[in-house]
Amino acid sequence: QVQLVESGGGSVQAGGSLRLSCAASGYTAGDYYMGWFRQAPGKEREGVAAIDRGGITSYADSVKGRFTISKDNARNNLYLQMNSLQPEDTAMYYCAASLPSHYILPLATYNYNYWGQGTQVTVSS
Repeated sequence: QVQLVESGGGSVQAGGSLRLSCAASGYTAGDYYMGWFRQAPGKEREGVAAIDRGGITSYADSVKGRFTISKDNARNNLYLQMNSLQPEDTAMYYCAASLPSHYILPLATYNYNYWGQGTQVTVSS
């Protein structure tokens, strides 16, 4: 079974940076799509960034140029470097994994089967 544990969240001022980490276990590196999703109070969970089995990345328009997703297959870790943070980025951030047998839309929440418990990111103006 897949286990995902996020870390690295915290409180920062607008313009600051954070690096989120997701420690994954119970899966074979390269088999899964991996992604970062977020949910702000009163809003639906949305895809932020994803990386597919071939290493191709996808980003929500709202974070392009500011966030970078990466992975370390040897350590089974997923990362999200977040720069130029804005108050609109405030949310609970979740790491997720999917093991599809076909191509999936990488930022679609419904395509992911395994989820971490989340790490809070708060950005003050």
